[in-house]
Parts: sequence; structure tokens; C-alpha cells
Amino acid sequence: MGRFKHLNRARRKHRRSPESGHGTPELGLAPASAPQSPPRRRRNLRQQRRRAKKTRQVTVLYGVVAVLFAALVGLLLSAVGSLQWGLTLAMTVLVLAFSLKYPRQALVGFIAFVPFSGTVVYALGGNSMLHLAKDLLYLPALLGIVILALGRRQPIVIPRSIKMPLAVLVLICLLTLILVNGSQQLEAGTEEFPLLIGLLGLKVLLGYLPLMTCVAYLLQSRDDLYRLMRLQVALIWVCCSLGFLQYLMLNIGLCQGTVGTGEALFKASLDARCLVGGSLLYSPEQGQIRLPGTSSAPWQWGWFLISGGFFAFGTAFCDRNPLWKTLGLLSLAAVAVMAVLSGQRIALALVPVTLGLLLLLTGQLFNLKRFLPVGLGLTVLLGLFVVNHPETIHTQWNSFQNRWQAAPPQVFILQQFQWAQAQQEGLWGQGVGRATNAARVFGQTELVETYHPKLLYEIGPLGLGATLVLYLTLTVTTFRAYRSIQDPHLRVYGASLWGFVLFISIFPYYYPLDVDPVNVYYWLAAGIVLKLPHLEKSEGA
Repeated sequence: MGRFKHLNRARRKHRRSPESGHGTPELGLAPASAPQSPPRRRRNLRQQRRRAKKTRQVTVLYGVVAVLFAALVGLLLSAVGSLQWGLTLAMTVLVLAFSLKYPRQALVGFIAFVPFSGTVVYALGGNSMLHLAKDLLYLPALLGIVILALGRRQPIVIPRSIKMPLAVLVLICLLTLILVNGSQQLEAGTEEFPLLIGLLGLKVLLGYLPLMTCVAYLLQSRDDLYRLMRLQVALIWVCCSLGFLQYLMLNIGLCQGTVGTGEALFKASLDARCLVGGSLLYSPEQGQIRLPGTSSAPWQWGWFLISGGFFAFGTAFCDRNPLWKTLGLLSLAAVAVMAVLSGQRIALALVPVTLGLLLLLTGQLFNLKRFLPVGLGLTVLLGLFVVNHPETIHTQWNSFQNRWQAAPPQVFILQQFQWAQAQQEGLWGQGVGRATNAARVFGQTELVETYHPKLLYEIGPLGLGATLVLYLTLTVTTFRAYRSIQDPHLRVYGASLWGFVLFISIFPYYYPLDVDPVNVYYWLAAGIVLKLPHLEKSEGA
């Protein structure tokens, strides 16, 4: 009897051992963690190979069908119209097809394309409709992500806190579009299309808000975050390098610069275009330098430089790779240098201020271990630039002072509000898009040089109030998200990008949310901040 008890204990011990394929309760190992037998391992490998082969076959088939369909459409249009339009339509169909199939890659391509959109548009002839080319990547990718979210029963509007303010703003815009733009359409002749002006104005106002949802699906891990922020640093470095080459070519005479007499010497023109970007002004003998860099116009380039400081800051201080930290530092230095060389008064004023505020907001000013290397490196680089270009800095500073004295910002903003208020006739404004520069291709628009009076002119006081509520709600929500982060590295990324959201939400001067790249980067930054707590929790889990 004792011998049988001994055998039973040995069998139970064998069943609990790791070699027997069962887990040990003490370690909490699941049975699946046990080593697989060779036949089972070979069977799993064969299944993986079959799945990979099937995926490759589907990808190749999709690509072949897309290419053949695009070629067919292009040939048909070439036979009816011209070869140029046929090639353009074929490429458009191809880009739409692959963007819908691969939304993550299309979003990365869209983000990378935005800083170069002005260069591409004017290199291809400067047609107004080419300014919408970047949406060939964005819209199909957005559609693909919406389909994915619906299939997984996940939210489409992120964050939830903006649903009500967004619904109110969309309702006001639609009512304005129907009542104001619709009545204008009934009275318009053949040269104006008020409804198209309204649709394009609505797209400029809210078209890139879904980027917050896209970012939620684009960033699945901390590695995705690092890759996205490194991409931004690389874009800043490349764009600033091209902008510097543009300045050198104008300075040494490889490009002619601005020519003419009278007012022509004080206006940016496409005739003076040099290397990259669009219209520029280069009359150093008149103290006038306004360079566009890789953007369509000088003012867009100025806002690219301002936003670049926010996006490069986290990489310069918190990237885990020393090489990318160095590139982040160089990008900050490049932004500061180009703010001077490009002659952008608003960038000259705001870039150093925003960098100083970021040092305080993120606490890096008091983190001597991190701040001293970056701060000393940045000081040395900027010091060398100041020593080598004293006249340029003096000229640009005088231009900034003269502009401030001629038209103080607070006085200018007040005048714009008074003008917009005088144009009001009821609650609905003058029509959606009626002060949006991008919509002038469809009819007459007004140039309103500050954002909030522009909203008041277009969609009236109700629309202005709804827009402010939306932006402030998003600012508060992103603040709560960033403050919930415990990881010090992620917290620096969150603080710097939240600073950008706050700055753009309340900034009263000019209209950055109407132009590239800020109309894209604002929603991109908000989406990243909202995703950071989820990345931290997933890593902890």
C-alpha cells in the first residue's frame, strides 16, 4: 500500500513539473509557456509562412489592380484632353488607392509633406488647386482609420469632451452656410461660387480636427512616439537647411532677388522665387528681407519656425538616443538662426520667448544635468552666428521696432475687431469662408489679418463664441492629460506640445490656424498629448 502511495506522489510531481507541459503555481506560468514539441513548432511555422504569403499576394494583387486602373483612367483622360492632365489624374488615383489601403503610412507621408507643400506647388506651376494636393494623402487615410474604428466599435471623435462644443460649432457653421452662403449663391453670377467658398472655409476651420483621432491609431507604443518626433526634427533641420541655402543664393547673387521701383521693392513676389518656396522679398539696400523658406509665403515660413521650437524641444532634451538629442539641439539652433535671416518679425519676436517659456514650463531650466549641455551648445551656436552676422541682426531688429511703432499689435487687433463688428448684419456673419484666403479661387474674399475678427466676420458672434469654447475645452483636456503623466520623459514631450496648443488657442494676432503648417500641427500636437497617458499605462501594464 505504501508503495502505491509513493508511485502516486511521483506521478503528481511529474505532472506539475515544467517539462511535463504544465505550469507551476508558484511562478504563475501559463501552460502555453511550456516548450513546444518539434512537430507542433513546425506546424506553427508553416501557418505563419502561409499567412505571410497570403498577405503578400493580397498586397501585390491590390497594387497591380490599382496601377492598372490608374493607367486606364489616365489614358482615357489623355485621349480626351491632354497628356499632362492624364498623368496628373493617374497619379491622383494611385495615391488615393494606396493611402486608403495603408492609412498609417499615408499619415506619415502627409505629415512629412506639409512643410514642403509650398515648394511642390510652385515647382509644378503654382496652380491654386495644387494647394489641396496634401489632402490626397490625408483624406483617404482618415477614411481608412474611420472604417477601422467603426469595425472595432471604438470612438471616432477624440477626446469625448469636445463632442458638445464641436456639435454646436458645426451646427452654427451649417446654418450660416445654408442661410448666408446659400442666399449669396442665389444672387451670384457665373464668376462666384459662395457655396464652394463656404465648403472650403469649413474645411480650413475644422478639416484637420480628425487628426487627433488619426494620431490615436498612429501611436501604438513609445517607439512610435520617438519616431514621429524624430521625423519632425529631421523635417525642421532639412527645411531650415534649404532656407539657409536660399538666403546664401540671394546674398551672393545666384538669385536675382526683388527688382523694380517704388512699391515693387517692398512687396513679396513670385518673380523673385529662389530655389524653394514661393513668393519672396529681398531688397537688403531697402532693409527689406522676407524669405519663404520651403513654404508658399514668408508669413507661413515664420509660423513654421515658431512651431518648430515646440516640436524639437522634447527631442533635444529627452530622446534616449544621443545622436537625436544632438539633432534636436541643432534644430532649435537652426530655428533661431532662420528666424533672423528670413526677416520674419513675428518669428524673431516669438521664437526666443517661446523657448524660454518652454524651459520654465518643463522644468528643464532647473535640471542642470540636462540643461547645461543643451543650453551651452545652443549658446555657442547662436553666439557664433551673432559674431558673423552683426549687420543682419541689426537690420532685422530695426525692422521689428519700426513695425511695432508704426502699428502696435494691440491697436491693430482692436481696429480689426471694430471693423468686423461694423460689418455685422444679424447673427450669422457674412458667410463661411468669406475671409479665408484659400477660398479666393472661388470668388471674392476679404483680407482680415487677425483670427478672432476673421471668425466674427465670417460666422458672427455665435460662431466666434462656439469656436473659442471648442479651443478652450481642448486646451483644458490636453492640460489634464499632460499633468496625469508620471514618466519624466513623456511629461516633457507633453508639456512642450501642450504649450503649443495653449499658445495657438489664445494667440490673438494674425491667423495661424488658417494656414499651413499650423492648421495641421495644432491638431497633431493635441492628439499626441492626449495619447501620451495611454502609452504610459500600456507600458505599465
